[in-house]
Parts: sequence; C-alpha cells; structure tokens
Amino acid sequence: MPALAVSGLVVRYGDVTAVDGVSFTASAGEVLALLGPNGAGKTSTIEALEGYRRPAGGTVRVLGLDPVADATALVPQIGVMLQSGGVYPGMSSREVLGLFASYYDDPVPVDELLGRIGLDAVAGTAWRRLSGGEQQRLSLALALVGRPEVVFLDEPTSGIDPQGRLVIRDVVRSLRDAGVCVLLTTHELEEAERLADRVVIIDHGRVVADGTPDELRSMAGGADDVVRFGAPGGLDVVALGAALGGVAVVEERPGEYVVAAAPSPATVATLTAWLAEHDLPLADLRAGRQSLEDVFLRLTGDADA
Repeated sequence: MPALAVSGLVVRYGDVTAVDGVSFTASAGEVLALLGPNGAGKTSTIEALEGYRRPAGGTVRVLGLDPVADATALVPQIGVMLQSGGVYPGMSSREVLGLFASYYDDPVPVDELLGRIGLDAVAGTAWRRLSGGEQQRLSLALALVGRPEVVFLDEPTSGIDPQGRLVIRDVVRSLRDAGVCVLLTTHELEEAERLADRVVIIDHGRVVADGTPDELRSMAGGADDVVRFGAPGGLDVVALGAALGGVAVVEERPGEYVVAAAPSPATVATLTAWLAEHDLPLADLRAGRQSLEDVFLRLTGDADA
C-alpha cells in the first residue's frame, strides 16, 4: 500500500476547476516534490491530502485512509509544516513544542527536537522574536514532534539562511532514511533536485510529468551535448557562434543561452574568452545535462515555480 495515493483528483471552486484529474502515488521512505507554476493546483492537491479540502471527484488516500472521513485516525500519523502562522507569538520554542508534544502519545522529546533542528540557543525566545529562518525551523519541528509516518512540507527552505538550509536538508534525508514519506512543495527547483527521489510537475491542474529527476531531465527533450550559460540578455549570438567554430547559439530565455556544442574544455575556454573580450559577465555555466529548472520551464513555459 502506498503512503499517498491520489487518483483522478478533481477540486473545484465554483465554476473554476483548480485540479483536473491529478493522479500520483508516493511510498514510505520516499521524498516526493510536487512542483508547478503559481495557480497550477499544488496547494489544492495538498489540502485534499491533508483533509482540509473535500474533493469534487476522484479519490485521495493517506496511509490507506480517507483524509476527510478518517481524519480522527489519520491526524496523529501525519505532520504538516505551514509556511507561516499556527503558533502563539508569545510562546517560546520550548513552550510551543511542549504544548504540541502533549497532543501525542509518544512524542519526540522536546530537547532532542530542539537540538535536531538547531534551535537550542533560542529555546527560550518568544516566537515573535525569532528570525524568519528560525520560525521556519520551529514550524518544521512542530510537524515532526508526533513521529509522523507522512510529512507535508510547504516551502520548507523559504527564507532560510544557508546554515538552516543544510539543517533542513539533513532532517528531510533522515526522515526518508527512517521510512517516512515526505511530500514537499518548493519554488526553489535546485532544492527539489537535491532532495527529491521523485518529482511530479502539474500545470493547469493536470500532471505534465512524473519521474525521478534523472528521468525528467531525459524525457523533456533537451539535448545533453550542449553548454548552457547565463549572461546579459541580447548577446550577439551569431558572432559568438562564429567564434565557437560556426555552432548554433540560442537565447532560450532572456539571459539564458544554449550552445549546440560538446562541453569540451576548448569550447568552454573559447566561450569565456569571448565574454571576457567583450567585457561581459558570466552568470553561470552548466556543461551537458539540463537542470530540473530547464525541464520545468520547458514543460510549463512558466518562469515562476
């Protein structure tokens, strides 16, 4: 039995169909990233899984249970990390974790959890005085305190400093290793590429791709034998192509270029030398395979994940 099973899910708001026949599954010990442009139906899908929204059609099961009809049995087995809110602003990290721990029969010890997410030093600080990143980490701790079998993470690294980002990545990986199913949404596609075992991309309420990051990079139709780089928009791609030996250079999106040439040291050296000669900055350089962001934009045609 999969930990999550969504089949033909339909969610409507009046005459508007926000989710139109979405289907996917996720297993225990798997990190699934649900991606899509704003308005694609991600939030509505997750709300149906969490039991906050009743589907207009299709079926949704979490650990074999109906999130609405079986809410009493299901709620103790899931953890939900919200982007904001849900905490009394005057309570300290230790107090609010202690309160939430009291709701469960076998919670994770508060001090253990504070150490795990790196909040020991601010355990006595009121929520309203925590930084945005510290509040995010505490929200994650609240989702984990009940030892859930399924965890829903909504933008877990949003507003997090680099150190906190590493902490959250480690926590997500440890959850997977412990057999927990993790469903996350994120606008940071590099983060999804780092963390997810599998990715589901939805657009206009429908699934447009489902597979591992490697599978999606292969199925999206982009060539591997290319060099991708970022630079100011509007480069003379004809002149650059000539300097590279007569190859095609295409500006796929403003400031994002693809060179149809093998990513050899000679090609890269010529490219960087040409940019230096014209006093142009190099924003990034990726030889060979396209990134998950390239795939996402190719499939959805949207610059906003």
